[in-house]
Amino acid sequence: MNLWPPRFARYLVTHPRDVPVVIAAAWALRRTGWWRRTPFLPVPDDAYWQFRLATFGGSPTPQLDPREVVEAAKWSRRQRSTR
Repeated sequence: MNLWPPRFARYLVTHPRDVPVVIAAAWALRRTGWWRRTPFLPVPDDAYWQFRLATFGGSPTPQLDPREVVEAAKWSRRQRSTR
């Protein structure tokens, strides 16, 4: 499971204000009961992550731009705050 698009870490280092937004979005995608199964990290289930990649990028292996990922995370935050 590749959770990081190429150049994403570098983008976050140069845009530190986006880090909390990305962390919040990642936390919202975490697998239920993540602490009970290896790798004991709050990451999404593989099948769910593949689905999200396909719906976001239009293919199972999209070329994601870091700016697009951050914009999607900001959109997700706005959607969660309107509930």
